[in-house]
Amino acid sequence: MLNFEEYVDKANRAVAAINYPAQPAGLYEPIAYTMSLGGKRLRPVLALMACDAFAGNCDKALDAAVGIELYHNFTLLHDDVMDRADLRRGHPTVHVKWNDNTAILSGDAMLTMAGQYIARTSADVLPQVLDTFNRTAMEVYEGQQYDVDFEQRDDVTEREYIDMIRLKTSVLLGCACKIGAIIGGADEKSADALYRFGCDLGLAFQLQDDLLDVYGDPATFGKELGGDIANNKKTYMLINAMTEATGNDAIELKRWLADNEPAHRADKITAVRNIYDRLGIAQKAEKAIAQYTWQSLEWLEKVPMDDDARRAFRNLATMLVGRKK
Repeated sequence: MLNFEEYVDKANRAVAAINYPAQPAGLYEPIAYTMSLGGKRLRPVLALMACDAFAGNCDKALDAAVGIELYHNFTLLHDDVMDRADLRRGHPTVHVKWNDNTAILSGDAMLTMAGQYIARTSADVLPQVLDTFNRTAMEVYEGQQYDVDFEQRDDVTEREYIDMIRLKTSVLLGCACKIGAIIGGADEKSADALYRFGCDLGLAFQLQDDLLDVYGDPATFGKELGGDIANNKKTYMLINAMTEATGNDAIELKRWLADNEPAHRADKITAVRNIYDRLGIAQKAEKAIAQYTWQSLEWLEKVPMDDDARRAFRNLATMLVGRKK
């Protein structure tokens, strides 16, 4: 097994080697721009690690890893249009730098390119890989629709939220693990257990994002804190606050949720964060993060792999839930 930075380097070099047609520039330049912005490369790294754990060689999964990363970034292009997000990884989003139509069309092209890279997988395991990838893609769309639906509801439960982020975020981490394992020669039971590892780790990963959006360090988080609060995003934090707030806290929270005046943004973030503090919402989120991390590691124990590989996955899980950005 390689170390995490070496897997990231492999993923980055493979992404950088994507050969984009020169024309039409309006279609391909936004894709190249998006893929050049970097990011954690978590999903391709998981695919490479999983393949390495079973095959002792991660290069067999490089094309699939690039396909998964293209797919992930395609979803971000479309999400940014839907959310009217201006920045992604500290840079202007495609719909801001170009326009909405460009973001939609270039995103469509990225989805097709993702499929093309996935299809380069060895023919003996390609049906399993395609089935896993396509099923996951449909689940991601379902999760995004639930996220959109939740914007119009004030009665979203914690269970509904967990189900939504499982679909929107965590199944793609599970998919990366499973595809890498399949390409590496894992049997069905082992590949499924590693998929469960990735899914539960994905839940912990998203809950950590919710927490960092409110309590992160602005110097390391990479974007303005409190964006979820300002936009009334139905996060784990807000849903639990809406459920647990009583008396003046409930009245104040309801008032701030109804206040979308841009001039009040900073005051709203501070006020809602103070409500979270009084209700112990951060501690509740930390407990959930620990629970899903523990569950992911329990699934990891069911996967037959050598100590070096298991240690690499455990270290990755620890790093992700302890991150500051």
